[in-house]
Amino acid sequence: MNNVYKFHACLIKTGLRNEPVSLRRLLLSFAAAAPASLPYARSVFARIPSPDTFAYNTIIRAHAHSSPSHAVSLFSTMRRDGVSPDHFTFPFVLKACARLHVGHDAHGLIIKLGLDSDIYVQNALISFYGSIGSVATALHVFDEMPERDLVSWSSMISCFANNNLGYEALGLFQEMQLAGNLKPDEVTMLSVISAVSSLGALELGKWVDAYISRTQLNRTVSLGTAMIDMYSRCGSVDDSIKIFNGMAVKNILTWTVLINGLAVHGHGEEALEVFREMKEAGLKPDHLTFNSVLVACSHGGLVEEGWGVFESIKTDCGMEPTVEHYGCMVDLLGRAGLLDKAFEFVDTMPTRPNAVIWRTLLGACVKHDELKLAEKARAKIYEFHPNHDGDYVLLSNAYGRVGRWDEKANVRNSMREKKLGKEPGYSLLSAGDMVYEFVSGDDSHPKSNEIKRFLISIIDDLLAEGYTPHTSNVLHDIEDEEKEQSLSYHSEKLAVAFALLRFKDRKIIRVIKNLRICYDCHCFMKNVSDKFDREIVVRDRNRFHRFSKGSCSCKDYW
Repeated sequence: MNNVYKFHACLIKTGLRNEPVSLRRLLLSFAAAAPASLPYARSVFARIPSPDTFAYNTIIRAHAHSSPSHAVSLFSTMRRDGVSPDHFTFPFVLKACARLHVGHDAHGLIIKLGLDSDIYVQNALISFYGSIGSVATALHVFDEMPERDLVSWSSMISCFANNNLGYEALGLFQEMQLAGNLKPDEVTMLSVISAVSSLGALELGKWVDAYISRTQLNRTVSLGTAMIDMYSRCGSVDDSIKIFNGMAVKNILTWTVLINGLAVHGHGEEALEVFREMKEAGLKPDHLTFNSVLVACSHGGLVEEGWGVFESIKTDCGMEPTVEHYGCMVDLLGRAGLLDKAFEFVDTMPTRPNAVIWRTLLGACVKHDELKLAEKARAKIYEFHPNHDGDYVLLSNAYGRVGRWDEKANVRNSMREKKLGKEPGYSLLSAGDMVYEFVSGDDSHPKSNEIKRFLISIIDDLLAEGYTPHTSNVLHDIEDEEKEQSLSYHSEKLAVAFALLRFKDRKIIRVIKNLRICYDCHCFMKNVSDKFDREIVVRDRNRFHRFSKGSCSCKDYW
């Protein structure tokens, strides 16, 4: 910034402050020094007698990322002053609009000005529509392009990946490789890695890893960090560690991603060891790092260690704990069954606890059958979100676990009156380069009847060997036999049955579930892993469960 001030002072002294070439250099200097330069840049810009298109483009560009509302306002002033936008204007304006989720009329203006055939503007439109979730419109723009460059393909792949369309992102990446001599760059591969991560497809992840090596793409810190996260989310924390150990340069995010991967895989002690190594390497943990370390303590039942980490946020690093850190501590205490201490901790928080913290307490109370405290937590949540379906389901389950069927029925009736429904469970099974989807109770799979028959035969065998279904969370107004049948068709059970039926030689079964795995499915997976001598890896909403020889990596602590 000092250099910008000096340059501006020099222009004033020499009488060149309105000279076009000097003015361009000054505006570009402001853009390079953003965001610190922005208030000063606006005051200088306001004194320019007749700013042209270049001047407006430069000042809008400077604001597009860190101050999008100012960028949009400057564009409105540009239009009002009769200055014509060009093909460089709209990429910056659309970037700002995407951050604000506004600007749906920008496309019409682009067409009106005859700029809709410019590749820079088309690429910006794809990114804009992808950012606001209008995937179909982004794809329409992409499909209508007579020519596409690397940015076009990367933008569309990113659009798919960022909108949870992993299949489509990977399919487009394959299409891009057949389309011409375009070589993917780091931006492209980051989107591809994101798509693989969302699908949890380990084999595809290994293919991407090999592809990066084969094409000799530079393994930057960003790329390496993304691959650590990818392998972790695909269920192979060992591969995450290999990537980490092979990186010559690591930043704070790299360490944090590995710690988080170890945490969700239940390797709490190892996560704490990596945290210690990070500090010994001279890196100062940030808020995200502490989140990951506290998650590791929570999933591993490391209460004393968690307290120590939490207190070190202020004592060792001089930072104030965030509400997320407090939430992690509530989760740590709640999982450990220290519910009174958890409520006391919440009562003494310096800021008002949010709905997430109360919901965390509600889940812990349900797990430990503390109904009075569960009702207290639910009442607090009601102040924030009176119609959140998950809270009703949790409280309903709590009543069911202790046999209080009238209260359970009242909760379910309230859900019906408010027209709330439980989020449907679905699971993704990764096998080779394919990912198969299963939905609880859904018959749309072409092998549905065969899968269900095989699944019921597995359950019958397990029942004969001592397996007892956990039916307390199922609606009470149906017979026990129907409750068991309802549990039988949970999506992760269907996925595992299909894997056993279709892939008889596969030793590891990998499943991703959108919800938290229930007690019955957890027990089922342990029994199946022992009976069929298979390793079953389930990634649920919160963490990984690795079932092998009748036990789970979480040690039944989740």
